[in-house]
Amino acid sequence: MSGRLFASPMFLGFDHLEQMLERASKGTADGYPPYNIEQISPTALRITLAVAGFVMEDLQITQEDNQLVIRGRQTDDSQGRVFLHRGIAARQFQKAFVLAEGIEVGNAWLDNGLLHIDLLRPQPEVRVRRIEITQGRASAPPAEIDLPKVRAQRVVRVIEED
Repeated sequence: MSGRLFASPMFLGFDHLEQMLERASKGTADGYPPYNIEQISPTALRITLAVAGFVMEDLQITQEDNQLVIRGRQTDDSQGRVFLHRGIAARQFQKAFVLAEGIEVGNAWLDNGLLHIDLLRPQPEVRVRRIEITQGRASAPPAEIDLPKVRAQRVVRVIEED
């Protein structure tokens, strides 16, 4: 038995989904900062991160292909201060969420130490297409096959100097 999740020949074209699941499982187990994910409507989600002590300039949100990446970097302003106990973490973080195809990142705002990010999940169109069956073998493949557009792969080349 293969260790692949979609090893069955009945799952055609799910390689990208398997790669996304692998990427998500390799994510860090670090629980900082804590976060909630809530469904706010049938087509919308909200991620809320507890980022006490961070200001907007310390936070960065990017969408890198199908990943939502949130980064926080605080400057150390404890110079001249003596802490008897320091329970509020002042460290940098990176939190990544794998987004399903079609998920759109909406608004993001910081309010009372909570960073909110809205995600929109438009309802997919139901597409039904009837495929005609002909008698005998097809004489030639169709001139043009209508396939969905795929994002171009990034190619990195190393050029060696002599």
